[in-house]
Amino acid sequence: MAATFSFDVVSDFDWQELVNAVDQTEREIKSRYDLKDTKTSLELSKDGITINTDSEFTLDAIQTILQTKAAKRNLSQKIFDYGKVESVSGNRVQQKVNLRKGISSEIAKELSKTIRNEFKKVQPSIQGDVVRVVAKSKDDLQEVMQRLRQEDLAIALQFTNYR
Repeated sequence: MAATFSFDVVSDFDWQELVNAVDQTEREIKSRYDLKDTKTSLELSKDGITINTDSEFTLDAIQTILQTKAAKRNLSQKIFDYGKVESVSGNRVQQKVNLRKGISSEIAKELSKTIRNEFKKVQPSIQGDVVRVVAKSKDDLQEVMQRLRQEDLAIALQFTNYR
């Protein structure tokens, strides 16, 4: 019997690295002269980050800081889904930044179709928010990984459980 090899395509991020990036962002806001007196708050929850600050100008600066800190911690910018800016009491503004995690069924179907059309010796299967790819050759799996890295998707892809 021939051995089969497989890997999983997932969209995930390291939660602790995100916590650290948000913490570093808060520290920089407290120490920067132009942001010190804005009474800015960042609230991290399981599904997103809520930014509350005094103007859209400072909101842009905070987004830039957050993106920079996340990039330094090897977090993809694609995990951030910026909601619309809402006015809250007085001149203050608030924005909800949703966190993208998992592969939606539409994207999973798209990935599966791409793999089936371009690689005849490889079998993709959708298992919840994971796409498992199975083949008899590790070389075929490597080619699939290279091809999927070229896709321009709205989510960040990682490859896990390679065996």
